[in-house]
Amino acid sequence: MTTNKLAIIGGSGLYDVEEFKERELLELQTPWGKPSDQILKTKYNGKEVYFLPRHGRGHFISPSKINFRANIDALKQLGVTDIVSVSAVGSLKENLPPGKFVIVDQFIDRTFARAKTFFDEEIVAHVSMAHPTSNGLMNACEVAIKKSNIDYQRNGTYVVMEGPQFSTLAESNLYRSWKADVIGMTNMPEAKLAREAEIRYASVSMVTDFDCWHPDHENVDVQQVIKVLLGNAEKAKVMIKNLIDNFENHIDPNDPTNNCLDVAIITAPEKRTQKTKDKLKTIAGRVLNK
Repeated sequence: MTTNKLAIIGGSGLYDVEEFKERELLELQTPWGKPSDQILKTKYNGKEVYFLPRHGRGHFISPSKINFRANIDALKQLGVTDIVSVSAVGSLKENLPPGKFVIVDQFIDRTFARAKTFFDEEIVAHVSMAHPTSNGLMNACEVAIKKSNIDYQRNGTYVVMEGPQFSTLAESNLYRSWKADVIGMTNMPEAKLAREAEIRYASVSMVTDFDCWHPDHENVDVQQVIKVLLGNAEKAKVMIKNLIDNFENHIDPNDPTNNCLDVAIITAPEKRTQKTKDKLKTIAGRVLNK
């Protein structure tokens, strides 16, 4: 029977969960390099959980420089089955003001300077990203958010831009014409890599500001954003505790993420060298070692 393990990847403003008293900081290595920072291993109400700050503690890694592959590989090494991303975003809609949370269910990937797959040498795999987030995990997030009395929206499209600069007005209006809800810099290729690693993934986006389309908010002020960030981070910590308590109640045994590599790898077995299989052992050993 699979042991379900939850990891939280914290974004801007959420670098630790200090309330977790039982703490062990893990230093992991991966074939892709080192993850963003040490991974916090903790227990809450008897459940083992992991926390990884995406930008590093103290926020020293730019979005384009995050080692997404190392982050996902390291969590997979620890036996993580479920990842909830908590990240700061700008709003593309009037009804999503600062402080509101969005449980994202779709992405538009506009990044261009990042390694986006584990399968870039010898072994080729094509996973489905039609539904990039796991419905059961989204349900768990919704229950946790409701219990925390946080204003939220279920479902929404997240435009992932390269950054680190914010949008131009023309770009912001373009994304609004696409009916996107929020914009940020970090959930891609993270969601794609989690899918390749057969880890269920959900994204909770915390609105910090209106993107520059809004006539009253044309210039994003980092100081104003930080003020909202800190408030959002405190709300997120309450949500995380509730999520740890309930996430296992919502796991879908038929989630397509669970065994998506069964139908994704196209490379003939005789073309798969042992070197590459060893590199992919954490991510795809389940299917490559059959």
